[in-house]
Amino acid sequence: MKRLFSTRVSESTLTVALFVLRVGAGSLMMIQHGLDKLKNYGVKSGKFADPFGVGSTTSYSLVVFAEFFCAAFIILGLFTRLAAIPLVIAMSVALFFAHKGQFFGAGENAGIYLICFLTILLAGPGKASLDRFIGK
Repeated sequence: MKRLFSTRVSESTLTVALFVLRVGAGSLMMIQHGLDKLKNYGVKSGKFADPFGVGSTTSYSLVVFAEFFCAAFIILGLFTRLAAIPLVIAMSVALFFAHKGQFFGAGENAGIYLICFLTILLAGPGKASLDRFIGK
C-alpha cells in the first residue's frame, strides 16, 4: 500500500513507462492516422488544408511524413526527440488550426496526441530504445 502513494520512481519503472508511452502513442498515430493518409495519398493530397501557404500537396506530404514515418521512428526509439518535433507541430496545427483550439471538443484527440508527443520530446526515449544503443 505504501508503494501506491509513493512519489519515488525507480529507473526500471520509468524505462517501462516511457516504452509504453512511445510504442502506444506512436502505434496509434501511425496505424490510425498515418497509414490511412499514406494509402490515400493521391486522393487526399490535393484537397488538404494549407495553413502555412506552402500548397496543399506539400502540407499533406509533411503530415504523412510526421504521422507515419516519424511515428515509426518513435516506436523504434530511433532519433526519438528529433522525430517528435514534426508530430508536435502537426498536432499543434491540428488542434489550433483545424479544430480551432477546442481541446475539450473536436480537438480532443489532437490535444491528447500533442501531450503525448510533447512528453516524449521532453523526456526522451528511455533506456528501452535504439537511441540508447547508438549513443544518442
